[in-house]
Amino acid sequence: MYRSPYRRRRRLNKGRFFTVMSCLIAAIVVIVLALKGKLPFMPDELKEKKPTPTTPAESATPTPVPTPWPTPEPMPEESTDPAVLEVSWQDPAVFTGPLAYEDAKKVFDKGDGTSLYYWVFENGKPVDYQPRDQISFGKPENYADIGGVLAFRGNNYRNSASYGTRTITDKKLEIVWTHDIGAISTKESYWPGTGWTGQPLLVNWSEDVRNMMNIKPEFKDKNLVEVIYPTLDGNIYFLDIETGKETRDKIKVGFPMKGTGMIDPRGYPILYTGMGLNENSGKFTEFKYMMFSLIDQTPLYSIFGRDPVAFRRWGAFDSSALVDKNTDTLLAAAENGLVYRVKLNTKFDRDAGTIALSPQITRYRYRDSVNVELGIENSPAFYKNYMYFCDNGGIFQCLDINTMKPVWTYDVGDDTDATAVIEETSDGVFIYTANQIDKRSQNSKQRENCNIRKFNALTGELVWQRDYSCVYNFYINGGALGTPLIGKNDISDIIIFNICFTGSNQDGTLVALDKKTGREVWTRHLDAYSWCSPVDVLSSDGKTYGLFSDFGGNLHLFDPKTGKDIDKVYLGGNVESSPAVYDDMIVVGSYAKKIYGIKIK
Repeated sequence: MYRSPYRRRRRLNKGRFFTVMSCLIAAIVVIVLALKGKLPFMPDELKEKKPTPTTPAESATPTPVPTPWPTPEPMPEESTDPAVLEVSWQDPAVFTGPLAYEDAKKVFDKGDGTSLYYWVFENGKPVDYQPRDQISFGKPENYADIGGVLAFRGNNYRNSASYGTRTITDKKLEIVWTHDIGAISTKESYWPGTGWTGQPLLVNWSEDVRNMMNIKPEFKDKNLVEVIYPTLDGNIYFLDIETGKETRDKIKVGFPMKGTGMIDPRGYPILYTGMGLNENSGKFTEFKYMMFSLIDQTPLYSIFGRDPVAFRRWGAFDSSALVDKNTDTLLAAAENGLVYRVKLNTKFDRDAGTIALSPQITRYRYRDSVNVELGIENSPAFYKNYMYFCDNGGIFQCLDINTMKPVWTYDVGDDTDATAVIEETSDGVFIYTANQIDKRSQNSKQRENCNIRKFNALTGELVWQRDYSCVYNFYINGGALGTPLIGKNDISDIIIFNICFTGSNQDGTLVALDKKTGREVWTRHLDAYSWCSPVDVLSSDGKTYGLFSDFGGNLHLFDPKTGKDIDKVYLGGNVESSPAVYDDMIVVGSYAKKIYGIKIK
């Protein structure tokens, strides 16, 4: 049979075609839905997680929750009971009782067969202290952010009570102004004018801070250097350094302030000052270390000297505290024997003109295994994280304020009220201190040596010692009460001490020692003893002058290279207080119940 070479085309089966295509599309859809987790018959764990519907407000960026302001340690309730408040500086420390926490004490081996026991307290309980901030004080010239003399001896090395510049040509002292102040009587004593250490504070406020404070209108537009002076009459005075006029009303504390106050080194309007006595005409109150807002002069907070964990009841605050500006931390010492490390939690709003504190307190408590006398009256000096102080029993201590552990100690033999001075040199870091004549002679009433010493500040090694024989006198002690003048610039090789009662209970000695060897460079007999801390003043021509005051009521301008007087002025009565200098103006108070403004000409 004949067949065509061309085969006939097969007819398309449309039904089969659409069936295949439908199956193929369905398979693709199933695969895609499965990959997206959207098949209705899939297990729940494989299904797509749908977002919870949100409102427009919820979809916006959440507002961060501010860190809550720390809760301050509450101040104790003030007592008004004279039986509680009337205490004596002669009351001995008590080392027993429920708050002794003998089992919680830590032991520091002093290396001489004796020990120092210590505790760290927070919220009234002993703790294994864990540091929160690393404190490291810098160079003394960087201590403060504003100009002036803001603390006792100005900075963390405690080496200067003068600020600014001056040109000294006539080499004369001239009283420019005086300001009258008062006195307070107690049952057994009388406290006129200003006392030991009694150094004024001299502050050149920044313009914005000056304008937010309650300063009188006539001083608002002036580049004001304000004198701030806590005094024995129970008041804190505010004066213009140029004229002595009141820049604002005084703060009426009502109880004597013997020591030196402190202005916040950040230039914040905060004044810190402590009470030296808690009695006025038979009325008693709590001992307090007080913090005031200088925006409106209102109290911000107080630390009470009647501290439950203290071994000693006497709670005066003669020591001048310091603030570490980088960690917002106050460091203070008290006559109750405690050291206070206080996180201030400062809130200063420059725009609103407000300031507030929320202090949280860590307490360092110690007692010596041999020496049982406590109380810190000198003002601690600081090198980086090391704090240096000596107590009424003579225990000189280097404390690491970051770990709150002792680094080294040295028994200097007697009560030490004079503040130690630090010097950093190419040969190392050194610290100078001198004691007084007190407990060693209480039974014998015999003469004893005032010991002047230089230590390696980092190791506690004694570098040299110089001794001066002094008369014993109860209460008004002999020996060294003033902080030494440590030479700088053209007198950088010497350090000058004033020693009381070297001949009798009226006179004294002013002495310059070679820093490296301790040998005498010169000595000068003083007809009237001096409790004040001598001050060095640098003239624009590079020559350094010295200032000191005395029991006879004189302020001396002297040559620190020879010890000889250049000029002097009479200030009406005993001048225990230490002067402070801003440019060519000296400010100091006296027992004559006056504050003096004196020009160096």
